[in-house]
Amino acid sequence: MKFEAATIKDIAKALGVSTSTVSRALRDSHEISPETKQLVIECAERLNYKPNPIALSLKEKRSRSIGLVVTEIANNFFSQIINGIESIAYDKGYNVIITQTFESYDREVMDVQFLASRGVDGLIISLSTETHDLSHLKALHDRGLPIVFFDRITDEINTHKVIVDNYKGSFEATEHLLQMGAKRIAVISSSEFLSITKDRVAGYKEALKMHGMEPTDELIHYSYYSGMVFSEVEEIINKLFTLKHKPDAILTTSDKITTGVLKTLKRRGIRIPDDVALAGFSNTDIPELLDPPLTIVQQPSREMGEAAVSLLLQMIESKRPIRDFEKRMLSPELQIRSSSVVKKKAGKKPSGK
Repeated sequence: MKFEAATIKDIAKALGVSTSTVSRALRDSHEISPETKQLVIECAERLNYKPNPIALSLKEKRSRSIGLVVTEIANNFFSQIINGIESIAYDKGYNVIITQTFESYDREVMDVQFLASRGVDGLIISLSTETHDLSHLKALHDRGLPIVFFDRITDEINTHKVIVDNYKGSFEATEHLLQMGAKRIAVISSSEFLSITKDRVAGYKEALKMHGMEPTDELIHYSYYSGMVFSEVEEIINKLFTLKHKPDAILTTSDKITTGVLKTLKRRGIRIPDDVALAGFSNTDIPELLDPPLTIVQQPSREMGEAAVSLLLQMIESKRPIRDFEKRMLSPELQIRSSSVVKKKAGKKPSGK
């Protein structure tokens, strides 16, 4: 049997009154007596009547819904962002429709088109690793759809953006490894086309230079799908540990890459930190429970979600078009644990290359 939601007609029929009387009673109109209003409300509750959101959206010219596009809901970083977004959206009377791209441009286009067709009042998006053509977003932006970018952003569309200070996070993690005595630090980052990757690799390189070391290409690697394809990370680790001069430390710059590196090192019997020290960007809830406890750059993901949705709601509810946009930058936190202790090996010659 197909489910059919209760309507105003059902309430009117049950009470033997007109639909206009029920409608006015539900709107708390002064034209309806308190006794009739009470009868209508009690009947509506008994029938589990809920206002039709489509009809309301047509009347108010808004759907009170927000579209959200992330790469993967299962990623701790994005799930915490979703919590931040929904906490504020719910309090403000908005529903959040969540889609995930799995780093696919085609899926991103399809997700954005789906959300637009559902009449969302605004869009919050983190770009996929394959996204280089932004025409699907530019078209909606030009038509007036409020859009906020977070984490993976673009300078091609003038709107609000929320990011973490990726340069600082990577710089501090690299400098920590250097201060621990590391001489050959490898970095494994996401696609080199992403904004976050450029900033994180730049922070890594600058920390090396400030300590008198020159970055070398053989120690800089990119996972195009940001660790979602495990074989990519596995191949990078295999390359690093077949080098004549192997790394004594690794910096990973995303949750999935960090997890993939941990898994690959364990499979190869490479011990952390005895054989290689490790520090990584991660928002996992259990870094202290890992063996060894993991040194991480933790991003304020929930705060990022809260900031993104707050900026979007300002755009949606503003009575005038917003012309001045903000690029809000949040600060990450380096949490030091024993995985980043660099072990000195007998007979090893220091080298910056």
